[in-house]
Amino acid sequence: MGVSEGLAEGPQGRPHRVRRERLRLLAAVDPGDGGTDVLRSALAHAMAEFDGLGGMAHLATGGVAGELDLVVSSGLPASVMRAWQIIPKGDPAAPAEAWRTGRPVWRAAIEPPAAWAEESLRPRPPRLPLAAGMLCVPLPGPAGPLGALSVLVPSDVEPARDQQQFLQDVARSAAEVLLRAASDATTAAHPADAEHVGEAEPQPEGTTGMWELDIVTGRVVYSDSLSDLVAGIGFDGPRERFESWRDVIHPDDLPNVGKDLERSMRSDRAYETEFRVRRANGSFGWLRIRARITVDESSGVIRLVGTFWDTTWDTDEDHAALDSVARVLSAVRAASARAALIDRLTRALTEAVTPQNVVDAVAENVLPAFNASGLLICEVQGGVMRVTGAAGYSQDFIDRLSGSPFPWDSPFGQALRTRAPMFFASAKEVLARFPHVAEYPFAEDKDARAFLPLIASGRVIGVGVLGFAGPCHLSREERTLLTALSGLIAQALDRARLYDDAATRARELQRDLLPRELPELPCLSAAAHYRPAGYGAEIGGDWYDVIPLSSERVALVIGDVMGHGISEAATMGRLRTAVRTLSDLDLPPDEILDRLNAIVGDLGEDYFATCLYGVYDPVTGVLSFASAGHPPPVLVRRDGTAAFLTAVGNPPLGAAAPPFDTMTARLRDGDLLVLYTDGLVEAIDRDIESGMARLADTLTGALRAEPDMPLRTVRDNVTRALLPAHEPIADDAALLVLRTHRIAPENVVSWTFADDPRAAGLAREHVRGQLAAWGLDDTLLMTTELLVSELVGNVIRHAKGPIGLRMIRSWTLTCEVSDSSLTTPLIRRSKLTDEGGRGLQLVAALSHRWGTRYNSGGKTIWVEQRIPQPGSPRAADRPVEHQRV
Repeated sequence: MGVSEGLAEGPQGRPHRVRRERLRLLAAVDPGDGGTDVLRSALAHAMAEFDGLGGMAHLATGGVAGELDLVVSSGLPASVMRAWQIIPKGDPAAPAEAWRTGRPVWRAAIEPPAAWAEESLRPRPPRLPLAAGMLCVPLPGPAGPLGALSVLVPSDVEPARDQQQFLQDVARSAAEVLLRAASDATTAAHPADAEHVGEAEPQPEGTTGMWELDIVTGRVVYSDSLSDLVAGIGFDGPRERFESWRDVIHPDDLPNVGKDLERSMRSDRAYETEFRVRRANGSFGWLRIRARITVDESSGVIRLVGTFWDTTWDTDEDHAALDSVARVLSAVRAASARAALIDRLTRALTEAVTPQNVVDAVAENVLPAFNASGLLICEVQGGVMRVTGAAGYSQDFIDRLSGSPFPWDSPFGQALRTRAPMFFASAKEVLARFPHVAEYPFAEDKDARAFLPLIASGRVIGVGVLGFAGPCHLSREERTLLTALSGLIAQALDRARLYDDAATRARELQRDLLPRELPELPCLSAAAHYRPAGYGAEIGGDWYDVIPLSSERVALVIGDVMGHGISEAATMGRLRTAVRTLSDLDLPPDEILDRLNAIVGDLGEDYFATCLYGVYDPVTGVLSFASAGHPPPVLVRRDGTAAFLTAVGNPPLGAAAPPFDTMTARLRDGDLLVLYTDGLVEAIDRDIESGMARLADTLTGALRAEPDMPLRTVRDNVTRALLPAHEPIADDAALLVLRTHRIAPENVVSWTFADDPRAAGLAREHVRGQLAAWGLDDTLLMTTELLVSELVGNVIRHAKGPIGLRMIRSWTLTCEVSDSSLTTPLIRRSKLTDEGGRGLQLVAALSHRWGTRYNSGGKTIWVEQRIPQPGSPRAADRPVEHQRV
């Protein structure tokens, strides 16, 4: 009776016929691939039996004091399997115990190996979401278990005995397939004579032991301690599934043993018999027993008293078989190592987005696997050698090689032309075949070399070169593996180049959409930082701007279009353009957001953006701002006190319903104002509230340490505290740091005139006096008198009073004329014969800038003139600090 024929239908209704078919399929697996397919197939059949969550197969290394290495896993994520990669022999983990004892081990809870848990810096693997247990059985081998086979079952209830036995049968079958290439170590000649009665041939010295068998039930009713060597038999009867003594006897020996038993039962003679039984404790092999059979007719008990000895490995042929076994196991481990290398490299290349990322991934994974010391990835461009990436070579050599004429009569050229790899065991072999190579830059510290054509989508895109510090003869398997890996590397490099091209275009688009530089303003210093999500190649919808308005006022804007990509960046460009256009109209913040909300709403239902728009007036020191779902700005006083300027929680643009609420804050000279997007303060491991608290703490610490800290230093402190230096971020991050300055009272004067024709003359008189007081009468007196006279005269002729006049001295001279009319002044084209209508043309010609702004009480027309050789008291703050990553 075969091993699996005695399996009954399991408690889950699993017929033994299905199990036999699974074992038959497993036995048919071709072991020639190195063995990993055998173990993978074994796990598949085992998981199907148990409805398992996953499975593992470990093989032993390092002899008696060795460890288990994970060679195959199924159904479980890498984060879980990382803890089970290597298990020391003495570890209490279930696979190690099954390997040590040679018996099945059941654990109702799955805990990682103690060796892993002892490493405090290692992350604890995630727990499985369900109640789960682990059943482990040894992989039987010729001199003890080869390793262990483990299945994770979705229950903490121990599996039924027949299920456990099936897993043992699967492990045994897998082990037999793995060892199929070895000699049949169990072959021993059974006496050909059917009677084989009498003296046996001399055999090695053995050990005496005894069994007593119940002839009716076929169960072992007694065995001494020596017979514990036999699988499944002990003092209390069968320890495993072997309920009948027939289940442990070699199938080829059963017919003769059965005849000997029948003879003993029919006569009163004691017959001798000889047969093989399975070894215990998971060993792969057999014990030979020569025993005398006696029958107690009164009790129905058969006694077998005789000698046990291990004939598994007695001959030179047997030891040669052991060597074959070692080679088979070595092949299994080599195949597992190759599969692991391909898996690691594939995962690393999947994450590589630049050519240098590809080079780094290859250097980290491939070079150690082949004991190589250098890597070059080269291509030819216009007949010139270009080094795309390198590792393990000096920069001097790379510089000499890159840019040199491409050596077609070399292994580089041969690999490109033939699309076939070339392997050289030493530098002498290279020079012997390609003597002209000596004329080109040649790395003297490298000896053996492998030249691999990099072919992607049918195109040769370059050549990869592995260099070795000494001679190296790569085996056929190693060469085949390198050739296969070169295809993976080529595909990743091709993707990286496409990504680089797309990233370059994306960065150019982003650069065009964001301010190329921030304006230099007398009343505001600025430093900015922008960093897109991902690895720096993705573009997004965050933006910021600083827009000069009339009368030294400044518009401050920051926004975030939700999402990432070209579409979001284009939407950001539209909104930034719209903000600049609307700012020219000098609209208040709430009206600006009202217009932007309509623009976003017209784009479609899937478009949303947050935005904060503010206007800072350096004359009054008042900041007026409105927010559409944007994080609040931070105001930091010179003493380091930080506070968030909380705005009314209006929804984002595209989802809001006007009106928007306007908030105000009074700023002092030297205050710090910080605007930002949520990508700066929010991260995967940090919520937005924690990020805002860290932002405030960083700003407080910086200003308390140095109240006049340069804005660039403040910006860098913030980005270091909130953004990882060399890691991708989950969302775009924009930061705008501003230092505000007030215009001194002595640089602002104003007058009010009645709506009277004499107002123009009075205005000119005040202008002359003030310009003299400011020392500007020699340079700006004539033009200023003409401009003010024209603007006041227009109010008298076309509008209504009272008339207001204000002059502001800064880097420019600003003159404002206000009235109570809402009529819009327009420049007209006058005919040659017209006596009037040229006033605004004169204003436009004499001023640097001019315009009109409206308020609830009327309008203000303003003109600016540049002051020659301006002496600004804020000259130290004029450089604008601007940074984009």
